[in-house]
Amino acid sequence: MADKYDVKRELACYTAPRGRFEIIEVPELAYCMVDGHGDPNSAPEYVAAVEALYAVSYAAKFQSKRELDRDYVVGPLEGLWSADDPATFVTREKSAWSWTMMIWQPDWLTLELIADAVAKAAPKAPAASLVRFERLAEGRAVQTLHLGSYDDEGPTLARLHDEFRPERGLRFNGRHHEVYLGDPRRTAPERLRTILRQPVAPA
Repeated sequence: MADKYDVKRELACYTAPRGRFEIIEVPELAYCMVDGHGDPNSAPEYVAAVEALYAVSYAAKFQSKRELDRDYVVGPLEGLWSADDPATFVTREKSAWSWTMMIWQPDWLTLELIADAVAKAAPKAPAASLVRFERLAEGRAVQTLHLGSYDDEGPTLARLHDEFRPERGLRFNGRHHEVYLGDPRRTAPERLRTILRQPVAPA
């Protein structure tokens, strides 16, 4: 069997510079996704969604290894975030946020394989029934690496909104995207690493 495929090492969009914004082209990628709304720190639906995504993703990984002889590292948790008032991202009014939590899936997985993985995950993670398999094409985007607590992202997002974007003549062209490279269960808040990404287009 070949070495495990690790999307974080293979695709440039899974690395970002700290302290500055970088414009990149994000390829179309496949994800397992679950939608929801509300504060991720207190909404039970958020916890259930993340649990289901990991359960399905690991079931798919083991099935790929067993049936296709292709192994890979399960991707990091990611989130697409939106709100009626974008200022709530800077002020961190989380109860106003809508989210789509997701985990990358390799291109060789089929809809049928994911459906089997959902069925296998459902007994332990009932929210697996909410998981959908979908491709996302973000294209041009601005991103940076945030080191620290999620609650400290506000100043960086404010700089993106108020300085970088207008200076470059860009408009937002999709939902705010975060890639969680650290595990908050095992990592001190000040050491968490998060890619902050915003799809853009010419204004």
